[in-house]
Amino acid sequence: MQVIIVKDKAQMGKTAAEIVAEGMQAKEHFVLGLATGTTPIPLYRELIRMHRKEGLDFSTTITFNLDEYVGIEGTHEQSYRFFMNRELFDHVNINKKATHVPDGMADDAEMFCAEYESMIADCGGVDCQVLGIGSNGHIGFNEPGTSLGSRTHKTALTESTVKDNSRLFEKVEDVPTEALTMGIGTILDAESILLLASGANKAKAVADAIEGPVTATCPASALQFHPNVTFVITEDAATVLKLEWVRA
Repeated sequence: MQVIIVKDKAQMGKTAAEIVAEGMQAKEHFVLGLATGTTPIPLYRELIRMHRKEGLDFSTTITFNLDEYVGIEGTHEQSYRFFMNRELFDHVNINKKATHVPDGMADDAEMFCAEYESMIADCGGVDCQVLGIGSNGHIGFNEPGTSLGSRTHKTALTESTVKDNSRLFEKVEDVPTEALTMGIGTILDAESILLLASGANKAKAVADAIEGPVTATCPASALQFHPNVTFVITEDAATVLKLEWVRA
């Protein structure tokens, strides 16, 4: 595990984008796992800049998103498909047919989740999975208590996650209470994992994930099992860490 502590969100985005771009340039059909929320936006903005200014090519990149709300169409402004189009896909030369986001409107969620796993496998697996982390330690929508070997599945969201996400909706009652998400086992199958975190409210979860025991009460702690994980975190998200890690 590598932990890189950076000054602010802008530097977090730049550092993470350099890691992602290096992988994209090393493999023609690079499979990139993506996350939503406010945390990865600096990464996506830097990737867009690299595409426009440095010619970073997305034409053969394949993407799989971690999750999607249940009951929201992809055209809904709070859907994760809409988010990815707005924050990244519409600004680079990626083939939209090669971008995959779970279908929150699937009639048979269990069947769709199995198909999503198959699609990832058919592409040879994820080369680099981008993650954020919830204040309760969740990755994707794998809430505390989720099996560390779980695969893509439908899940209920905890009250704390609904509250965290309510800032993006008009009122908390509008936040969906279920989602489709890659499982922890699915995430751990990625060749490499890149977790981003910023903000003092994430500091305890970050410390539990990196230095705490591996436990289902902090789903992100399962990343300790993976041989190739990089955390890129801002200084305010590193305040609870006990050990000294790399500072960029």
